Amino acid sequence: MMNKNFTKTPAFGYFLAVLSVFFWGITFVCTKTLSKDFSALEILDIRFVLAYAGLWALYPKRVHFLQKSDIWLFAAAGFTGVTFYQFAENIALVFSNASNVSVIVSICPIFTAIIAQIFLKEKHISLFFILGFVFAICGVALVSFNGAKAFQLSPKGDFIALLSAVSWGFYSLFVSLINKKGYHSAGSARIIFFFALLFMIPLSICGKFFGSGSPLWGINLDSAQNAARFASMLNWVSLCFLGLVASAFCFTAWNRACLILGTVKISLGLYLIPVVTIIFAFFALGEKITVLGLCGTFLTIFGLFLSGKKNEKTEQN
Repeated sequence: MMNKNFTKTPAFGYFLAVLSVFFWGITFVCTKTLSKDFSALEILDIRFVLAYAGLWALYPKRVHFLQKSDIWLFAAAGFTGVTFYQFAENIALVFSNASNVSVIVSICPIFTAIIAQIFLKEKHISLFFILGFVFAICGVALVSFNGAKAFQLSPKGDFIALLSAVSWGFYSLFVSLINKKGYHSAGSARIIFFFALLFMIPLSICGKFFGSGSPLWGINLDSAQNAARFASMLNWVSLCFLGLVASAFCFTAWNRACLILGTVKISLGLYLIPVVTIIFAFFALGEKITVLGLCGTFLTIFGLFLSGKKNEKTEQN
């Protein structure tokens, strides 16, 4: 059994954050594999259902709202951090390339810091934070363009990716407010995914009636085709990983890490997701890592620590 005192230490918070970032870095490969048989909307529907079921198994107790108004915090978190963020990111990938989207979405930490400073009156923006942000984004760009032959602007897709990054910043705000009220991390994650599923219902209805055959909106209810795609063990492994590990476990772990160390500090770790992705793709898919990618990795890590240096000084004041 793990020491209860250890679960409240910064070391445990960093451990949970590292695990979350690592698993989130793998999700791109799983989603790419599933996209051959499922639409983006179908992947999200199945992922969220599995996540909700997994969170019930992880925390089967009933969650009592401390105040009736808290329901709006959970609903807002479910919409911004799960439904809108995930779906907007998938839409962005349709109109733009993965490199563009990964760089833009990696701006999440700066929006998290700005929103926390505006609404929570927390002082995070300083010269160290800005310099770290610049180094990290440059590093993420190099990592994302690892082996790419060209960079192309796609205004529509890039703008939607930017909206998803802003949305995660607001999700971080709502998680901070929920954590301050003392809710259990797994219990709060379950309620968040409950609302995420509710928000997916109208999208799924639209997909059924208006998205026939679309790789983005389509909902396939053909029994023969479903039997074939659900017979694939690889599909089930990928779906279970996305739902149970990357969603149920990681959102619980991430919320707990935010509670222990602070939302803004933990959000800096999101810079590392593209780094994890190219490393995993190297071992799992045999994709090459170029000198450009290695330089980007070091720049990202340097920027991460530079931004973190500022946050530590702020906390001591």
